[in-house]
Amino acid sequence: MASEPCRLYVSGAILGYKRGLRNQHNSTSLIKIAGVDSKEEVDFYLGKRIAFITKGSTERNGTKYRVNWGRVCRAHGSNGVVRCKFARDLPPQSIGGRVRVMLYPSRV
Repeated sequence: MASEPCRLYVSGAILGYKRGLRNQHNSTSLIKIAGVDSKEEVDFYLGKRIAFITKGSTERNGTKYRVNWGRVCRAHGSNGVVRCKFARDLPPQSIGGRVRVMLYPSRV
C-alpha cells in the first residue's frame, strides 16, 4: 500500500527585522506564520526550525538551491508573529518573501 505524501512544514512570511524607533536589530527576523493568530498558538512553534530557500546561479553540492536555517525564539506581540534567529542574517531583499516553518523538532 502506497502512503500519501505528507507536508512537514507550514508557510510563513518575512515581515522585517526586530526594531525600535531608531535602532534595527538585523540578527532577529520577524516571521508571520500562516494560520497562527494569537500568542497562545505561537507556543506550539517555539523551537521549530525555519528554512529560507533561495536559488543560486551556479550548482553547489549537486543543487542550485541554498538553504539558510533558523529557529523560532519567541512571540512578538499578540497576533501570531514570531522572532527568529538564522545562521546567517536574512538579506534585506528577503523582506516580503516566504519561509518554511518545519514541524520538527517536536516538543511533545
